[in-house]
Amino acid sequence: METIDATALILARLQFSFTIGVHILFPSFTIGLASYLAVLEGLWLWTGRQVYIRLFKYWIKIFAVVFAMGVVSGIVMSYEFGTNWAVFSDKTGPILGPLLAYEVMSAFFLEAGFLGIMLFGLTKVGKKLHFAATLMVAVGTFFSAFWILSANSWMQTPVGYSINDVGQFVPEDWVQIIFNPSFPYRLMHMVLAAYLTTAFVVGAVGALHLLRDRASEGARVMFSMAMWMAAIVAPIQIGVGDMHGLNTLEYQPAKVAAMEGHFETQKGAPLLLFGIPDMEAEETRYAIGIPKLGSIILTHKVDGELVGLKEFAKEDRPNALILFWAFRLMVGLGTLMALVGLYSLWLRWRGDLYNVPMFHRLAVLMAPAGFIAVLAGWTVTEVGRQPFTVYGLLRTAQSVSPIDAPAVATSLALFVIIYFLVFGFGVYYILRMMNQAPNPGQSPEATTHPTGIDSLISSTPDREQKS
Repeated sequence: METIDATALILARLQFSFTIGVHILFPSFTIGLASYLAVLEGLWLWTGRQVYIRLFKYWIKIFAVVFAMGVVSGIVMSYEFGTNWAVFSDKTGPILGPLLAYEVMSAFFLEAGFLGIMLFGLTKVGKKLHFAATLMVAVGTFFSAFWILSANSWMQTPVGYSINDVGQFVPEDWVQIIFNPSFPYRLMHMVLAAYLTTAFVVGAVGALHLLRDRASEGARVMFSMAMWMAAIVAPIQIGVGDMHGLNTLEYQPAKVAAMEGHFETQKGAPLLLFGIPDMEAEETRYAIGIPKLGSIILTHKVDGELVGLKEFAKEDRPNALILFWAFRLMVGLGTLMALVGLYSLWLRWRGDLYNVPMFHRLAVLMAPAGFIAVLAGWTVTEVGRQPFTVYGLLRTAQSVSPIDAPAVATSLALFVIIYFLVFGFGVYYILRMMNQAPNPGQSPEATTHPTGIDSLISSTPDREQKS
């Protein structure tokens, strides 16, 4: 077996973490945004209120740009599997290859096939058929998450496989592989995270325009819908996160020990709020915690036993410092989202949801909260699996191609430069679109030659105006 250059391995990992970190931002937005667009169009068909179709038109442009950026950023990772991680691809290909192919053949084809109708076909195919296309795009984004998370979850909790004579993982039971032990929790956790991410972006845009014009109907509808989503989904996400944590404790106890900063096995373990895990000294320095609460949360028992990192060989331990703080960042932002949602319910009950500028400013500041929480959660998931690519079976050092560090360093530098230029411009363009008012002064009826969605708006009477 060839000796792997440690520097090349680190650079290959950095390159993949950078590219997937950028990529995951886009599907975490499009999954929620596609569903939001379907809800908007459905409400328009149900109520006839033009504000819904105008918001649909407003957000569909943003969706198209974000979707395109997600596709482009995702393609790059496919090449990385063949260049930097060829050994991993060879060994796991019989299982991960079909799962990723299912994602392309079902989810991506569904999204791409109906996206054109969704973007350009409203006046071509009729309202109901167009709504069906919008629903298909939303369903496609969900199925995309389904297959990708099934593949990733199998790497975390591998089952239903055997290993052949050449060291490849081959399928024995596809039902076990797809619905592996951690998959249901990871799928629910990620989809809810995507909905929250979208809710806080939509809420931030609505709040921004409320600060400029408190009477704006489009801004009010956006903000109200977003706050409903935050108030309902954020508490559910906390419950799902608890179930996910219990599942992780069962199948990946070393990950949980690192997340909690526990090096010693102990009963009635505290919940550490602050600390600096030291992997060399095998202790968490400056620890500040709440007695017994760690065991109560993770085992639901006051004196429940939590396994410490010292129970695992040093070469099998994930990096506790990264996991400890990434986990707290994710949980902290999730808690803040839940509090924002609950406070919005209080303001709604008082009739002040649109009349508190300080709350609207907070909502604007919360715009990136979902993205940061997703990145933090993904860091916990992936760093916590280390030093394995397939947990407990295939080490990361055994998965990398025989590559040279200078070559990886060069490609990494180019990726960083190109990504910041291309996706930086894309994000700037999206922010420019979000900065535009959702209901400009000139109505669509005033357009001389309305086309697409505009033409349908201009030919559809507003029931609110009739009343």
